[in-house]
Amino acid sequence: MRDKIIYNASELFITYGFKSVTMDDIANNLGISKKTIYQHFDNKTKLVESTTMHMFEIISHGIDCICELKKNPIDELYDIKSFVMLHLKDEKSSPQYQLHKYYPKIAATLKKKQFEVMQGCVTNNLKRGVENNIFRPEIDTEFISRIYFNSMVSLKDQDLFPLNNFSMNMLMDNYLEYHIRGICTPKGLEILTKNINKK
Repeated sequence: MRDKIIYNASELFITYGFKSVTMDDIANNLGISKKTIYQHFDNKTKLVESTTMHMFEIISHGIDCICELKKNPIDELYDIKSFVMLHLKDEKSSPQYQLHKYYPKIAATLKKKQFEVMQGCVTNNLKRGVENNIFRPEIDTEFISRIYFNSMVSLKDQDLFPLNNFSMNMLMDNYLEYHIRGICTPKGLEILTKNINKK
């Protein structure tokens, strides 16, 4: 039952946001009493924490699977972006922004975990890009991987990028193009252009 609650709560939180969804909503969606939820989670914060870590594990595993395919680094970045957007339902309810606003401690823990995963993934992506003559050989991979992570986090800041004006999909596409153009070789530019034309 615990896993079922986490799965259903995750779906509701991602669709409607952490703030909007109540324990009553989750209980009604599952067709159980609120008391049953409280047998597994002391309060909504504990449930939010469990669902957040559950989604993090699913997305991290998916990213690992994409990286194991060893595609060219530009295609890999676009595949990861598509995978994440699919699982977060295009971030229409701005889950990360709401998490940061209403559950800052959980958001801080998540950010740390995300950085650990992304740092390794992006650094590896950059190094392979240099080896394959897709990214310029003189780039500082340590610096760029950190800038990349920080920029991805910033895209989810609704004070900077209100969703009324910017869709998350558009922001991610624009940022990926911006990131790749800054580091790619002519060979990389050809691959980037193909990805842009696919959309």
